[in-house]
Amino acid sequence: MTENSAATHPHAFASDNWAGIHPEILEAITAANVGHTVSYGGDPWTLEFQETAKRLFGTTAEAFPVFNGSGANVLALQAALPRWGAVICAATAHVNSDETGAPEKTGGLKLLPVPAVHGKLTPELVDREAWGWGSKHRAQPLAVTISQTTELGTCYTPEEIRALADHAHEQGMLLHVDGSRLGAAAAHLGTSLAAVSSDAGADLLSLGATKSGALGAEAIIVLRPDATPGMEYLRKINLQLASKMRFASAQLNALYGGDLWLRSASHSNAMATRLAAGLAAAGNPAVRIAFPVQSNAVFVELPEETARRAQQRFAFGAWPTQPGLYRLMCAFDTTEADVDELVGLIAG
Repeated sequence: MTENSAATHPHAFASDNWAGIHPEILEAITAANVGHTVSYGGDPWTLEFQETAKRLFGTTAEAFPVFNGSGANVLALQAALPRWGAVICAATAHVNSDETGAPEKTGGLKLLPVPAVHGKLTPELVDREAWGWGSKHRAQPLAVTISQTTELGTCYTPEEIRALADHAHEQGMLLHVDGSRLGAAAAHLGTSLAAVSSDAGADLLSLGATKSGALGAEAIIVLRPDATPGMEYLRKINLQLASKMRFASAQLNALYGGDLWLRSASHSNAMATRLAAGLAAAGNPAVRIAFPVQSNAVFVELPEETARRAQQRFAFGAWPTQPGLYRLMCAFDTTEADVDELVGLIAG
């Protein structure tokens, strides 16, 4: 039998996915585990989440709980585009670099990646691939997707999202937001969740929960139902329809029905800020913060020997696209003691 204790499963900085279930979310799962109720989304917990989504993102919002973030992204984009459609994204975007080709292989979509500083698209960068409409030889650019936060831990401001949305709409394209860490962005910017999605002109949102302490619970929020028909059918086709949906919806209600998303994200962000400040204060010229710290991620350049020493105590990984670059992720349960110990190991 596997031994389960804090000693055998210590905190890590590898990913916020490594953290367990937030205690308040675990309580919500237990509370939903009562009696019999309608399956496939007809239960009271899912109906409650529908109302939560409307309160958070606007009265036209429609919520579709799903199992995971990659599934949410593929399903959302598949609903938004015809078979000949293409999606413009940053080269570092999760849909392009971390989903094993799922948008293309499962969703039947063509991705048009663009190199972007700090992982952020601009209208000018979108225009590098926004062409060829009407050509039978080119997949038609019909959507733009952005990651909020980006894969490099940076945030789009509401103004930046609005500029992208307006630019996409002017050219007949939709804007999808991969919001796996939307809460981290909103907490950093001091805005609502809507301010960095629906209020800024986004049409579709993949709303994350797992990285904030949920267990296999994500959601697609359709912000413009007229532009993305058929989601109720495509969810089943894409194997993302849960029979016992109440347990996913109960988690989403616990996280987004109140302020848990904000408390969780604010804490994770604060730990990352503390980590970056500690590394900067150590004064080691060989240790350099690579990107602005705007969420719960710290990207740092480290000598290999320093990284190996720190990894003997805390798990974290090298970033695959740049030698010597490492990603340090904080989670809802990261402690100040964890951060200070890691800083000490790296400062050495």
